[in-house]
Amino acid sequence: MQRIENRPFWELKVGDSASIVRTLTYSDIELFAIMSGDVNPAHVDEEFAKSDMFHQIIAHGMWGGALISTVLGTQLPGPGAIYLGQSLRFRKPVCVGDTITVSVRVSAKQENNRVSLDCQASNQKGEIVINGTAEVIAPMEKISRERVTLPEVRLLERGRHYRQLIERTRGCIPIRMAVVHPVDTLSLLGALEAAKAELIMPVFIGPEAKVRAAAEKAQLDLSPYEIISTEHSHAAAAKAVTMARELKVDALMKGSLQADELMYFVDTPQGLRTERRISHVSAVDVPSFPRPLFITDTAINMYPTLEQKRDIVQNAIDLAHALGIPEPKVAILCAQERVSPKLTSTLDAAVLCKMADRHQITGAVLDGPLGFDVAVSPEAAKTEGVLSPVAGHADIFIVPDVEAGNILTEQLEHLAEAQLAGIVVGAKVPVILAHRGDNILTRLGSCALALLSVHHKRALAQESATRENELIAA
Repeated sequence: MQRIENRPFWELKVGDSASIVRTLTYSDIELFAIMSGDVNPAHVDEEFAKSDMFHQIIAHGMWGGALISTVLGTQLPGPGAIYLGQSLRFRKPVCVGDTITVSVRVSAKQENNRVSLDCQASNQKGEIVINGTAEVIAPMEKISRERVTLPEVRLLERGRHYRQLIERTRGCIPIRMAVVHPVDTLSLLGALEAAKAELIMPVFIGPEAKVRAAAEKAQLDLSPYEIISTEHSHAAAAKAVTMARELKVDALMKGSLQADELMYFVDTPQGLRTERRISHVSAVDVPSFPRPLFITDTAINMYPTLEQKRDIVQNAIDLAHALGIPEPKVAILCAQERVSPKLTSTLDAAVLCKMADRHQITGAVLDGPLGFDVAVSPEAAKTEGVLSPVAGHADIFIVPDVEAGNILTEQLEHLAEAQLAGIVVGAKVPVILAHRGDNILTRLGSCALALLSVHHKRALAQESATRENELIAA
């Protein structure tokens, strides 16, 4: 264990010095901004900072000042010193990647244990970025203690992946989305924010008086948008599905009604069912993870058969393609990596991988059975001796049943501060099953998923029509 010791007043001599070296990272800037509340765009807004004024993000001036305080409080004079004041001049900006040497030097000893020190910080080029003086009361007693081990600081940016997802929609024409039975503030606000973000053009379907009352209570303006009045939520769900079948809307969003009530009309041959099994994909934004996780099925298929799992996998792959992931890595999750007749999910995983080999599942790399740890962590995969292009690098996670999916996503939400967007796929149009607990960013993320899915489907249809016309012409 390292020790931290001071230099008492009687031990100090004029000319004594101490220094530390630090390299500035963007995390340092973020942490200082969080602690101080100083969100000057020169420090935290890359676009502004790269203007002609600064050319790049720069450190807060007092970041260097804080380092001077660190030397005074830990080395010279060290523990027991009382900081009385400082006078600093900031001569050059400090940028991300700069290595700063901060030094202090005793310049004078005065009565009452007062000590004056010259302070300086220079960058890796030898240029002085800060200089000035500090005054302290030096301790009279020698102090030597074990250095305290500080907790690790991790900066987590919630919603980062959703913001990137929304950015991918720039240039896409907003889709018409039926918002079903929006008689509460959050349903209306989520739809209006998505419209403001140019993701959707909402069509509100439900009891008009209740819809308008909810809007008035929240002081929301619905005048630019269409409202289709129905008697109750059941009728609203039926009307929304009919409009989707008639191509009058491109997607559906659940408002203040149960998911089962909406899906009752969606998941029928007379509704929006296709030849593919309908399933739900959760797009999970874990702040500490470098990419979004797509987990399926977490809402629709309780205990899917092997045939249904094949559709669930293909639905998720198609969504990943729509999001710009050309060959997603798919992990078939199980409790272990070994195939065992005693664990049916491992048999299903092995068969699904063989189906991919036989091109019954296309557009992705599959592997399974895999435990969640092996699927998400290269270190865990190495420890378990699993060699696979999917292990440690999975994009899509196929759970064995809806219970496992719910447990997994709720663990990530409550223990890893994840946010859960998602859509129903495999139907004629995307369906958003928004939850009461979803915040606005989550709802925007779900709308972005729907928008990209619709535009991708249109692009594929157009490519298919073009090829067909070329064949006819030939």
